[in-house]
Amino acid sequence: MSFLLGLTGSIGMGKSTTAAMFVEQGCALWDADAAVHRLYDTGGAAVAPLGALFPDAIEGNAVSRPRLKEIIAGDPSALAQIEGIVHPLVSADRRAFIKAAETDIIVLDIPLLFEGGGETGFDGTVVVSAPEAVQRERVLARGTMTEAQFQMIRARQMPDAEKRQRATWVVETDTMDHARAQVAAIVAEIRGKTHA
Repeated sequence: MSFLLGLTGSIGMGKSTTAAMFVEQGCALWDADAAVHRLYDTGGAAVAPLGALFPDAIEGNAVSRPRLKEIIAGDPSALAQIEGIVHPLVSADRRAFIKAAETDIIVLDIPLLFEGGGETGFDGTVVVSAPEAVQRERVLARGTMTEAQFQMIRARQMPDAEKRQRATWVVETDTMDHARAQVAAIVAEIRGKTHA
């Protein structure tokens, strides 16, 4: 049976880069955000049920994220309805991935792992972390959001210090080489336990 490793980290911490490092180590990777994109895309499983509730959210037989945001802004109760449709579909996608994966370690990249209380279903968890100044610099360098938007997202996420306390392992993303070495050590530790 595969080792299920939950991977999480706040915005700008280097989670996607770290996830790719686990793949380099021969781990299978399931990405929650990518699953949502598949569900929202043309022919995706979320298109029909969301379209039935919110016809304005559908554009070209796919779910329009900007339109969903407008709907939620206009009616905050819509978020719970959307989550009621999308969350079970994401869970089903994750279960199918786990069932089909043929690797000894399956990494599940879930941005709000601890916030959602979902860490109990894993054999271990990794939080990706960086100093606050580095986090801010990375996010603002993308040029996709303002300082105010960044602070708003940070306020909704569990503090990094709390995530670090709850995680089985912490990967510091201060440099690529350091992060890669930590990932290799985690994989070696897991394989040492599971293959013993």
